[in-house]
Amino acid sequence: MEIYEAIILTIITAATPLLLAACGELVAERSGILNLGVEGMMIMGAVSAFATAYTTGSPYLGVAAGIAAGALASLPFAFLTISMVTNQVATGLALTILGLGLSGMIGDAYIGLPGVKLAPIYIEGLSDLPYVGRILFSQDIIVYASIVLVL
Repeated sequence: MEIYEAIILTIITAATPLLLAACGELVAERSGILNLGVEGMMIMGAVSAFATAYTTGSPYLGVAAGIAAGALASLPFAFLTISMVTNQVATGLALTILGLGLSGMIGDAYIGLPGVKLAPIYIEGLSDLPYVGRILFSQDIIVYASIVLVL
């Protein structure tokens, strides 16, 4: 049963950033904007978060830097598509390509370095339950925040 628990934990870890991006894209779509640059924004946020967390040793500063970098990466898209009325598809794809290239250049110095992780929230009694304890009650704050955002 340990292998299934490990698989589910890996799925939760990998799905959380996608869930957050999908929530943001849902809001944009509801407003009538097609943002194909989400991937570029995500990768810029990810490399900024990793670099900041590694440099400072604080995962919370890394999260803040990732949020700030993602927001800053979205400003050109917003300006170009809303103010300048450019094509949303072309602008979004250009932002994705820019984000991938820029993050590769910035992140090159951090290849192979260990990451700084957020501590999981330990819930006394519940986190120790067999099979579901680690899956449901031993996640970090970002996982729980993403679930709340969906609701």
